[in-house]
Amino acid sequence: MDDQADKKRVSIIIPALNEEASIFVTLKHLEALSPAPYEVIVVDGGSDDKTVEIVHAFAKTSSFPIKVVFSDQGRAKQINKGVHNAKGDIVAFLHADTWLSPDALSVMPNVLSNEKIGLAGFTAIIQGSERTWWMINFHHIIKTYYAPLIFRPHLFFKGARLLFGDQVMFMRRHDFETCGGFDDDMEIMEEANLCLKVVRAGLGRVKLVDRTVVTSDRRIAKWGGFKSTFLHFYIGILWGIGVSPKYLKQFYADFR
Repeated sequence: MDDQADKKRVSIIIPALNEEASIFVTLKHLEALSPAPYEVIVVDGGSDDKTVEIVHAFAKTSSFPIKVVFSDQGRAKQINKGVHNAKGDIVAFLHADTWLSPDALSVMPNVLSNEKIGLAGFTAIIQGSERTWWMINFHHIIKTYYAPLIFRPHLFFKGARLLFGDQVMFMRRHDFETCGGFDDDMEIMEEANLCLKVVRAGLGRVKLVDRTVVTSDRRIAKWGGFKSTFLHFYIGILWGIGVSPKYLKQFYADFR
């Protein structure tokens, strides 16, 4: 293939831990993508349910390559391991309970064809079987802009925006490797930290793409809308003033 074709090959990295309730549906949504992913890499962090079994079974009939790799637990470590095993020119980080629109893999290379963009992600719509959390969705959108403006203004004016895993962040694999990827020891806010690293390294600005992806409301449904909004706001402020992510992790329970 020529260089231009290579730049359109997208490797999707899915960090997973005990995701048997979600992983099949997520993989099924990937079958609707046009173009198809170059490869899908599920990075398991030590599941003790049927996550890996489900992925292996799905891979047998999939129209695109799917493989499982194993990693120590932790989203940052798992994604780093996935990128290390990836072959595509673009890497996209997909949560196991988030679903892409059918044209997402044509949007990604189009966005990154602008060399001034180093990292991008979609607008996430959090919803469940009974409701869509519109106020929380709105807060997540404006947080992309106000958080770096308040806490990292020198980087904001260089193009820093804050994106998170639910937004299906994507970037050139070479740029990910150049900036050092995710920090392995960060258990929370690792995505925000990556956004800042990209800008600091001079790899380009961070872009919120005006296209949507859908992500599960399982955590918000467990906490409730008020508690979720408060915790996200509180954690964001503490992170912004330099509180250790290890301390912040205690506020962020993981529901599956």
